[in-house]
Amino acid sequence: MVKKATLIHLRIPFSFFLMPFFIFGISQLEDINWWKIGLAFMVVHLFHNGASNAFNSYFDKDEGSIGGIENPPPVDKELYVVSLVFDVLAVVMGYIVNPFFAVMVCVIGLASKAYSHPLIRFKKYAIVGLLIVSFFQGFWTYFMVMVAQHGYVDSIFSTRNIYAGSICSLMLLGSYPMTQIYQHEEDAERGDQTFSLLLGVKGTFIWTMSIFTIASALFFWYFTYYYQNMMVACAFLIVMSPVVLFFLKWMSEAWKDKKKANYKSTMRLNLLSAICFNLFFVGLIVLNACSLGSLFNKITV
Repeated sequence: MVKKATLIHLRIPFSFFLMPFFIFGISQLEDINWWKIGLAFMVVHLFHNGASNAFNSYFDKDEGSIGGIENPPPVDKELYVVSLVFDVLAVVMGYIVNPFFAVMVCVIGLASKAYSHPLIRFKKYAIVGLLIVSFFQGFWTYFMVMVAQHGYVDSIFSTRNIYAGSICSLMLLGSYPMTQIYQHEEDAERGDQTFSLLLGVKGTFIWTMSIFTIASALFFWYFTYYYQNMMVACAFLIVMSPVVLFFLKWMSEAWKDKKKANYKSTMRLNLLSAICFNLFFVGLIVLNACSLGSLFNKITV
C-alpha cells in the first residue's frame, strides 16, 4: 500500500499547470490520432510528471511550501522507489505510442533527474537550471506531441513547428522564475542559486513581465500569420488579459511589501495562467475540428 505522503508528493493535480504547451501542440495537429495523443498525454502528465515531482521532492526534502503543496509531508525511501517505477512505466507506455516518443520520454526523465540529483543538480545553477526547464517543458514538450502523432519524420521540423516550440520555451523562460519567488530563503539555505534568487523579488517581476510581453507578441504574430485571421490573435490577448491584470496588481503589492511574494499568490497566478492558456488552446482544438475551421485557413512553411 502506497503511503498517503507519497501520493501527495506525486503532485498529480499540479500537472494542470504544465499542460498548456502540450495542448498547444495538439491544437497544431491535423487529423489527430486521439488514441496516440491520449496515451502520450497520460504518459507525460501522469507518469513522467509524477516521477519528476516525486524525485525532486525526495532530494529537496522541502519543509516549506512547494509547487502544489503548501505543507509538504516528510519524505522517505518509498517516494524514491515510486518515482523510479513511474519513470519505467512512462517509458514502457511511451513505447506503445511509438519508439521515438519513448526515447523522448527517457531523455526528459533523465534531464529531470539531473536537475534535482545532488551529484549534478542543475537546479543550483541559476542560468543552466532555467534553460533546462524552459527547453524541456517548452520546446521539447511541444515536439513530443509531434512525435507522438507522426513518429520521427522530417516534416515535423517545419519552420512553423520550430517557431511554435521556441515561443513555448521563451514563455517558460519568463514565467518559471516567478514560480521560485517565494522559495528564496529555503533555496539559499540549501545552496541552490535559482534564477529568481539571483534577480531578487523586484528583478523577478521585471524579468517575467518583460519576457512575457515579448513572448505574447510572438504568439500574436504566430496566430496572425499562420491562421491568417486577426480574430484568433486578438482572442489570445483577450483570454490572457486576466493573467496580466492579476500580475500587475500583485507586482504593485509585492514591491511595497516583499512578504506579498508568497506561496498563495504564486499559486493563484499559476492557476489563472494555466486556466487561460489551456482554455485558449482547447478552443483552438475545437476550432480546428469544427466547420468554422475552414474560415481560418492555415499555411504551411
